Amino acid sequence: MPTADLAATPTARKKQAVGQFPTAWRFALRNQTRNRLAGLLLVVFVPVWYLLMAALAGHQTLSFKLFATGQVLTVDARSLTLITAGLNALTLITGFAVFAAIRRTLAFDRRLVFAGYRQATLIAAKTCAIAVIAAAVALYTATVLLAFWRPGATGWLAIWAGFTVMALTYGALGLLLGVLVKGDLEGFFLIVMGGLMDTFLQNPLGNPLANNPILEWFPSFGPMQFAAGGSFSHQDLWGHLALGLAWAAAFITSGLIIFQLRTRTRRRTA
Repeated sequence: MPTADLAATPTARKKQAVGQFPTAWRFALRNQTRNRLAGLLLVVFVPVWYLLMAALAGHQTLSFKLFATGQVLTVDARSLTLITAGLNALTLITGFAVFAAIRRTLAFDRRLVFAGYRQATLIAAKTCAIAVIAAAVALYTATVLLAFWRPGATGWLAIWAGFTVMALTYGALGLLLGVLVKGDLEGFFLIVMGGLMDTFLQNPLGNPLANNPILEWFPSFGPMQFAAGGSFSHQDLWGHLALGLAWAAAFITSGLIIFQLRTRTRRRTA
């Protein structure tokens, strides 16, 4: 069988994709971690943001409805605000970092596709890199939270899980915008404004309409419900955590489709 025909078989293509993945993953991870501005924002912005939001909220009693269970919880407004502050910080940092990385390498990705790399392999590598970054950034953000509030081991794990899913969701959104929008300004604007609106509206302290059912359609709804339910009522709301993952999957899938369109090669046939 000719070599060209062998390379065209499904088995050969599968082996080629498996061989390409480690290199693509290492490159994607290195590209994500080289953003010094995002690292500076993570180290400096997160504790300062916690400090500011904690000072503004103060220690006051707040009652809000946990949609996941229908239970009305009476909590410390400062503690609830710290959760939304952490979620908000993650939207900005991960969204910005991933968007900038994708924009920086899009032209190179086109050359990789032309050289034989599969588009699905590149997206899978980028997705795995985003997952690693999201978990690490969420861990740091949840750890810094302990300097302002000690929710207990179970509650902290729930917050970390919610933070991780939130970071993954906005990392996926950063990927989608990175292959979708034509300019950097549009992408940064959508990430900043989208993240602020999304997380701010989930906090009943700053938003009197936070008990409105329409908020169930926001990306931060699932992670917020899981974090709040785990830290305040000690309930594991796995379905709502999965809801956040569904948003991430939708963004990643949309990004894959657009990435395929943006990096496709047009070759003349004989």
